[in-house]
Amino acid sequence: MSAGSDWVEGYVRAWETNDPDDIAAIFTDDAVYEFSPDDPDALRGREAIIAGWLDSKDEPDDWEFDWEVLTETDDLVIVQGRTDYPDSKLYDNLWVIRLAPDGRATRFTEWYMERDR
Repeated sequence: MSAGSDWVEGYVRAWETNDPDDIAAIFTDDAVYEFSPDDPDALRGREAIIAGWLDSKDEPDDWEFDWEVLTETDDLVIVQGRTDYPDSKLYDNLWVIRLAPDGRATRFTEWYMERDR
């Protein structure tokens, strides 16, 4: 398994559990979480990321997520995914993840586009 796949699996675990320790485990202390490129409302710092995550958390049974790593280097992972909220919306996702040497994210930027069902 690659560092990128490990990171995404950690993200999915945190998404399923909404456990602050699971969220904290995948981000560095000074990480930035952007909901779009150059997001003025980006979450800055691990504590802000945890708080923001929990403020807008999804329940584990409300979504399904399929993904694949498109490319990966030592410090960059690009992931293509699809998030399905069966009772509401369907999204295509593109994630750009910058990794620290220990495999935690220093920066996470997501793009998401709603799809027709």
